[in-house]
Amino acid sequence: MCVARCSRCLGWTLVPMATICMVANLLLLFPDLKTKYLVESHLTSEARWATGVWASGVVILVAARAFISSGNKTGCCGFRAAMVCQAGYTCVAVAAAGFCFLTCGKGLVQGPLCLYNSTRGPTWGTPFFPDNSKRLYVYDPERWDSACIEPRNVVLWNVSLFTVLMTISGIQAILCTVNIINSLLGMLCGPGFGINKVTPA
Repeated sequence: MCVARCSRCLGWTLVPMATICMVANLLLLFPDLKTKYLVESHLTSEARWATGVWASGVVILVAARAFISSGNKTGCCGFRAAMVCQAGYTCVAVAAAGFCFLTCGKGLVQGPLCLYNSTRGPTWGTPFFPDNSKRLYVYDPERWDSACIEPRNVVLWNVSLFTVLMTISGIQAILCTVNIINSLLGMLCGPGFGINKVTPA
């Protein structure tokens, strides 16, 4: 069954991606590998929302499990019912991955929350947002080291992890969209779609 094989392949591909997203988002919660910034709420809201953990992580893992097990249904009706359920899981997974992508994009543009020197002295805030310069800070790494006093290297930390999360959640959304098409083919054509039938001469 071409449809079931494709679903299983997509499901197994999504598992390591979801794991990486969860690890990356957990690391975002601990800049400089210290817990005090999380305890003191000195993190951007985009990091605290933990969309990499629950959206591109847990939701995608649940969907991946459904993709992997969908081909086990026997009979035409059972297979089609599994494809309907899979299409539902996939739509939720696309929405979750898309939400993670947008949230991480906002976090990347806004920049990290850190202790920086303002006109009022050392202040906790986002020194790169709002930014009146025409060039986004991401493309100007010379500013990173001097912008934040604490945590150390927080700009590189945030840029790297948010970029990983954005990239993977974008790929997840694309793969899940492909699986929606795959599920629709399974619903319309049944389990026999993609099987080469050889007739005797």
